[in-house]
Amino acid sequence: MARNIDTGLLRTFVTTADMTSMTAAANALHLTQGAVSQQIRRLEEMFDSVLFTRDRRGLRLTNDGERLLGRARQLLSLNDDIWTAMTTSDITGEIRLGVPYDLVGTYLPPALKAFAHSHPQVNITLVCAASPELTAALAAGAIDLAVLEEPAGPSSGECLAVERLVWVGCQGGSTYLKRPLPVSVISDTCAFRPAIFAALRQHGVEWRTVFDNGNIDATIATVRMDLAVTAWLASTVPADLAVLGVDSALPALPPFAINLYLPASSGAHRGASELAQHLRKAFARSQRVR
Repeated sequence: MARNIDTGLLRTFVTTADMTSMTAAANALHLTQGAVSQQIRRLEEMFDSVLFTRDRRGLRLTNDGERLLGRARQLLSLNDDIWTAMTTSDITGEIRLGVPYDLVGTYLPPALKAFAHSHPQVNITLVCAASPELTAALAAGAIDLAVLEEPAGPSSGECLAVERLVWVGCQGGSTYLKRPLPVSVISDTCAFRPAIFAALRQHGVEWRTVFDNGNIDATIATVRMDLAVTAWLASTVPADLAVLGVDSALPALPPFAINLYLPASSGAHRGASELAQHLRKAFARSQRVR
């Protein structure tokens, strides 16, 4: 007798495996933690297997879980490909994607390349700005979807990844020892700015800003010249700069989420939903590689 597997259960399983946390998976899938737990339990009952164990670092896949994960990814990928082929072949026009400057060269290229290949009749316009500015642009209808950096935790967006916010300095530099600490931030609307200054304030570290309304190139230049330190997501740190660890005596910074937002309106551009799917795949693939 043929038996069917609920792809929704598999999507919950894969998301939980990628994030090693039912809480994070629940936020990403817009479910309650109880619903995620129940769906994982249904899969375990279906296959008469234990898929996860828990240790101090979070959830870990069992041998059966590892065996299922690869096949689950294949089935979900095929499901998504079929959905795309049957529903989005006639997409045309322009899609305006909002993204912070620091993410343009990291996660986005694979997603945009794949989308452009699948939908050559669609023009993508990148709108680069700080996350708070992009939030306002999305609400005003100035962009069709946005990838935003926000403090990790409950959010109305869809969590694509959670990353460490790290201090960054010049290779072999000493500016991190200076007091007041010279800090370079891209702008006064930078999403990281409140977290950076709150951490310094909480640990009694005096600081001064090198500039408040520059750009990412200016920030990189000041750090390379050992004139200031900054803070970026770990995946976005240029290879020629140094991540400053605990021996720098700088305070730990909170993790940040990279969240995907689509307009609340049901009349949103069809292409935005398809581009969102490509972004999900790119982020999931990047998390697996890392």
